[in-house]
Amino acid sequence: MHQKPQKRHKALQPLSREHHHGLLLSWKIRAGFSKDVNPKRIRAYADWFFEHHLIPHFELEEMHIFPILTNDENDLVKRALADHRRLKRLFEEREDDIKTLSKIEEELDKHIRFEERVLFPEIQNVATEEEFLQIEKIHQPEQFTDNEKDVFWK
Repeated sequence: MHQKPQKRHKALQPLSREHHHGLLLSWKIRAGFSKDVNPKRIRAYADWFFEHHLIPHFELEEMHIFPILTNDENDLVKRALADHRRLKRLFEEREDDIKTLSKIEEELDKHIRFEERVLFPEIQNVATEEEFLQIEKIHQPEQFTDNEKDVFWK
């Protein structure tokens, strides 16, 4: 029987919306490749997205979300942290834009799906109401502002 997706607690919904934008970054990279866009253009957008959206998102998760899982489930957090480190390294990579963007697209997609399907449901199972309130206080959903200087994916 197919499992019904768990409803995301409202404290975590803004993070899930940010994940949606991350999945869109992966989609935009793929779209850029399929349209033969110069990789430098795709890279400029990916770097902007990393700086303005991913870094603050990673920091919030690492400081306030992952610590909720301080029990044996910690392997999930270890995996998420390793993913974050790998993604940061990929964004710092300056050698081969095509290879790097392909890896970013793939890794980011995998990482977000892991957090949404495995890590967040687990956090939701163990978090207390106080912890949820704390997340809501810290993380006011901000309006997502895209960088539309060069919409290579359209």
